[in-house]
Amino acid sequence: MTGPQELAPAPLVVRDVSARYGDRTILQHISFAVQPQEICAVLGTSGCGKSTLLKHAVGLLTPSAGEVDLLGQPLGALDAAGHQRLMRQVGLLFQGGALMHSLPVIDNVALPLLAAQDVPKSVAYDIAQLKLEMVSMGHASYAMPNTLSGGMKKRVALARAMVQDPQILFCDEPSAGLDPVMAAELDDLILDMRNRMGTTIVLVTHELPSILSIADRVLMLHEGTLLADGPVSAMQQHSHPAIRSFFARAKRPKAARAANLWDTLGPGPSRQP
Repeated sequence: MTGPQELAPAPLVVRDVSARYGDRTILQHISFAVQPQEICAVLGTSGCGKSTLLKHAVGLLTPSAGEVDLLGQPLGALDAAGHQRLMRQVGLLFQGGALMHSLPVIDNVALPLLAAQDVPKSVAYDIAQLKLEMVSMGHASYAMPNTLSGGMKKRVALARAMVQDPQILFCDEPSAGLDPVMAAELDDLILDMRNRMGTTIVLVTHELPSILSIADRVLMLHEGTLLADGPVSAMQQHSHPAIRSFFARAKRPKAARAANLWDTLGPGPSRQP
């Protein structure tokens, strides 16, 4: 297996990032770096800030404090055009796949190349077909997305995310909604992409089987803070109750779960302050 290359520059560096929605703090003083060719899993319970962290890492949100360097570029210093150019080197695999259902599969995969406007159309479709072959979906090039199963849609979405040979791939809950067999197959594809293409992968997930099978390293978020950072083996032996519960798939006490639910919902007309 290809492993992280410690001497190469880190493709993603997050320095003391904090994030707020209104008066609510979502992330507090988060710092870490992801190494080249590493598969880094960001995990934690629902509402801990995983997706918010992902959005900040790709520049979709601006932190209230701190800074992010993506592929050596400080995101806060880029204008819209500079960010757009940078994102050509970044792959995004969205939770729902985000395919355009009015377009055939191959058009969906070719879209990032066509949008760049510097690739001839015939070449864009040749590359798209190659990526579909890599995820065992070459036979479905002219199928419509609504005729595909959930697992097939995720494969197509992965082909599109990799169509520009990105240096780094961000995956948001890639196996959500898939049965265990399909989820395992998608994990194998992601691992294969890293091994064959040397892609750095940041994986936001709560799926323990995926974490155990493909992650080199884990970032554990808890109540908006970075609770732990290390290899999977170390996380499995960690002494913190939240980490032990996650890896043991243990339930929190009922009172704690109820309190978390009220915090998530916020104040409402039918509840007393």
